[in-house]
Amino acid sequence: MSLFKRLRDLTLSNVYSLIEKAEDPIKMLDQYLRDMADDLEEAEKAVAAQIAIEKKFKALFEEQEALVQRRAEQAEAAVQAEKIDLARRALEDKKAAQQKMDEYKTGYEQNKAAADQLRTKLAEMRKQVTEMKNKRETLVARANAAKAQTNINKAMAGFNSDTAMAGLKRMEDKVLQMEGEAEASNELSAKEKSLDEEFAALNKDKDIEDELAALMNKHQK
Repeated sequence: MSLFKRLRDLTLSNVYSLIEKAEDPIKMLDQYLRDMADDLEEAEKAVAAQIAIEKKFKALFEEQEALVQRRAEQAEAAVQAEKIDLARRALEDKKAAQQKMDEYKTGYEQNKAAADQLRTKLAEMRKQVTEMKNKRETLVARANAAKAQTNINKAMAGFNSDTAMAGLKRMEDKVLQMEGEAEASNELSAKEKSLDEEFAALNKDKDIEDELAALMNKHQK
């Protein structure tokens, strides 16, 4: 897998498009996150290696730069001391150091530009991974809500309100019938008194009437 292949081939917009068509978008998104995590680790190692090369060329460049400066100072000191051969040797070494310095400077600038480019791409990749993780949380919430709605719709589809109301009406009629039968039973029981009970009640009523008549006669006198 080439460096930043996921960043190049699977932009967030393309990933979201594929996820929307997937049978299980959460599983697909998790797989993309794992793939991007692997690519991110690979990219971090590549950037670290490039930065190391950049620093190496920078150190070589600075080393030759310091040597050029030192040889220039030494050549001037040798001339002042009238040691022309020594001054010539210093200038020759300075020239060689200057050439190396220019080469190392070019190498440093090129590798720094490459490292800076990789740093930018790495930052972009990290940003996309973060956005993908945030998107996952949103998708999980939406998926759970959709599943819950589907379950509710299935339950409602199997629920027949007309049948339930008809059953309730039958139960209500049955209860009314039971109450009517109970009331009729009470009335029948009340009518079915024995002869002894009826005569006892009759005698009881006669005693009261006799006592009432006696009181009325007493107060009329």
